[in-house]
Amino acid sequence: MLEKTTRMNYLYDFYHSLLTPKQQSYMSLYYLEDYSLGEIAEEYEVSRQAVYDNIKRTEAMLEEYEEKLLLFQKFQERNRLVKLLKELLDKEQPSKQAMQATIAELENLD
Repeated sequence: MLEKTTRMNYLYDFYHSLLTPKQQSYMSLYYLEDYSLGEIAEEYEVSRQAVYDNIKRTEAMLEEYEEKLLLFQKFQERNRLVKLLKELLDKEQPSKQAMQATIAELENLD
């Protein structure tokens, strides 16, 4: 569950501007503010089921956006490559060839 929450938080960060204000609010309350479905339903004077349905649809939309735009995937890959560069630099005699290859991978992400 924590892994899904973390993923949804990242997807929300990347794609929230593509959501409606209501979707943004529900997702923010549920994932960022840790509100329960019942608390959100009470806040908006709708049923718990309506909130649940909206959140599930919005999660699916965020996954579709990621499938097409790959912003989160590229973010993760960039972080991996930067970590690799730091590890290479920590070596006493970093391999110039390894560093150039890693930099080339970074450049090819976009």
